[in-house]
Amino acid sequence: MSISRRGLIFGLPLFLAGCSTTSMNSQADYAARPSEPFPLKEVPIEKIKPELRRTEVAYATPHKPGTIVVDTPARRLYYVLENGRAMRYGVGVGRAGLALSGNAYVGRKAEWPTWTPTANMIRRDPKKNLKFAGGMPGGPNNPLGARAMYLYRGGGDTHFRIHGTNQPDSIGHAMSSGCIRMMNHDVIDLYARVKVGDRVVVIQETARA
Repeated sequence: MSISRRGLIFGLPLFLAGCSTTSMNSQADYAARPSEPFPLKEVPIEKIKPELRRTEVAYATPHKPGTIVVDTPARRLYYVLENGRAMRYGVGVGRAGLALSGNAYVGRKAEWPTWTPTANMIRRDPKKNLKFAGGMPGGPNNPLGARAMYLYRGGGDTHFRIHGTNQPDSIGHAMSSGCIRMMNHDVIDLYARVKVGDRVVVIQETARA
């Protein structure tokens, strides 16, 4: 998870998209997952704001199926499907000055990943992060949650991630250290759809303007 202030403006994409919800989500999307290495409890759907629930929607976009589009100002992530459709997820995003912008791709994926603070994270908050310099093993207290997709550009790790979270209340807000947070149930769903090499487009306010 990156916390460094980055100038990763990768060439702002042309982006014109509209979406309207055309299918309902259900409690089954957030059912208990006892078979996980660290079992997940059911999340009562009424505790998730309707606009943040995983939902298949109509979605007009120039990006091809298999693309991940993160609409940072709207706090939404879209996984582009066939026939003008997308799976929409609520996400938490980076605080001002810490967020990724532009194009990247999924360089690798991991289940219940190890979290290692970056050098900038340790410099900024050594009391909190230095003890994890060797890495925190995956588990329910790990900041990366149940799954992580590592964003690369030009063969190099950007240090930005799309990942789960042990702080579900952060979904829908701009309060992360730059990465894109999802509810654990949602990141498991996205992880199963995404392939290494899939394109990621991150839209910031300036790009939309």
